[in-house]
Amino acid sequence: MPTQDEIYEKVQSTLVDALGVDEEDVTRDATLFTDLGAESIDLLDIVFRLERNFGIKIPRGELFPENVSDPDMVEGGKMTAKGLAELKGRMPYADLTEFSANPEVDKLFDLYTVDMLVQYVSNKLGA
Repeated sequence: MPTQDEIYEKVQSTLVDALGVDEEDVTRDATLFTDLGAESIDLLDIVFRLERNFGIKIPRGELFPENVSDPDMVEGGKMTAKGLAELKGRMPYADLTEFSANPEVDKLFDLYTVDMLVQYVSNKLGA
């Protein structure tokens, strides 16, 4: 069973390869989109590389939830209480504390941090 640090190092090198960023930029609290410049098209590549590098399966929509524009989940550009509950269920490895205080859909991508990927992979590996 790899340690959190070993998982972090592998996630870090995965993102360096997938996004062409410098290793020192891939800190635990770096966001994939804002800090590392990932675009939605990069997500499939990141998922593929994580699967290959860790020997895990990542079902579609599990790591990067889809359909977050459902009218029950979003109202006036913000996640509804139902939407937040659904998000917590779909992303138990993400820290939603700050997002819950101001759940603007535009800020959703800020939840995708390097540490969130580390937590996700740890969970998948049963670490």
